[in-house]
Amino acid sequence: MTNSKYIHKSHNVSVLLYHFVFPAKYRRLVFDKKVDHTLIEVCLEIEKRYEIHSLEIGIDKDHAHFLLQSVPLKSPKSIVKMLKSSTVREIFQRHPEVKKIVWGGAFWSSGYFVNTVSKFGMESAISKYVRDQGMDKEYDVLHKKDQMRLF
Repeated sequence: MTNSKYIHKSHNVSVLLYHFVFPAKYRRLVFDKKVDHTLIEVCLEIEKRYEIHSLEIGIDKDHAHFLLQSVPLKSPKSIVKMLKSSTVREIFQRHPEVKKIVWGGAFWSSGYFVNTVSKFGMESAISKYVRDQGMDKEYDVLHKKDQMRLF
C-alpha cells in the first residue's frame, strides 16, 4: 500500500495512524481470495471519497486488520462505522454466497479492536521524548520528576 505522511490542513498538521481489527460475525470463515480482493478494492475507493488512507490491509479467514491514517476530524468510532458499512454493502452485493455463511444480515461482529500507532516509535520512546522537552533549556524547575507525575 502506501506510507504515512504529514497531512496539512489550514490550521493543523497531523499524522494519525490507527490499527483496527474487525472480526467477522460469529468468527465465521468468510474470507477467500475473491472476498479479500473486494475488501481491498472498497478500501481503495474509500480513500478517494474520505480522508482515510489504507497503509496496510491484512486478512485472515475470520478477521481483517487495517493500518489506516486519517485526520483529526474523524474519530476512530466514525472510521469503524464508515468502513464496516461500506465494505459489507459491497461484499454482500458482489458475493451473495457470503450471506448464507453469516446469516442474519451482519457481516462484521459488532466489536472491534483499535490501537493508535506512532510513526516515530514506541510508547516508551515518545514518553521519554515528551518528558525530556526543555531539559536543555532553563526550564529545569518545570521538569522535576515529582511535578511530571500530575496525572
